Amino acid sequence: DNFEKTVASNNIVLVDCWAAWCGACSTFAPVYESVASRHPEHVFAKLDTQSQKDLVAKLGIENIPSLLLYREGTLLFKQPGYFSEEQLDDIVRQANSLDMEKVRLDIESESKSKGKVN
Repeated sequence: DNFEKTVASNNIVLVDCWAAWCGACSTFAPVYESVASRHPEHVFAKLDTQSQKDLVAKLGIENIPSLLLYREGTLLFKQPGYFSEEQLDDIVRQANSLDMEKVRLDIESESKSKGKVN
């Protein structure tokens, strides 16, 4: 219910897309929680794909576990699979280091170039 508000009103938001029946999701959960404990300045959320099917469809989540990362409301990372603590820490570090003004300009430029007819 609070997905869009959470993404829009926080700097960095990571979302673990999971389901109770998913073995890989259960294995990834302690990794996710461990990394979350090292980054209290960010929001680490969990999206239950079984109970939030409309949102899952809207987000285009096809496999679980999947990780989404938003910064300043912009989706920067969407990847299915299991991540190690080192990989997840690196994803967070890279998101922290981005120049978001440049990212927005790149996205705007890319969307304009897709709209051109040659």
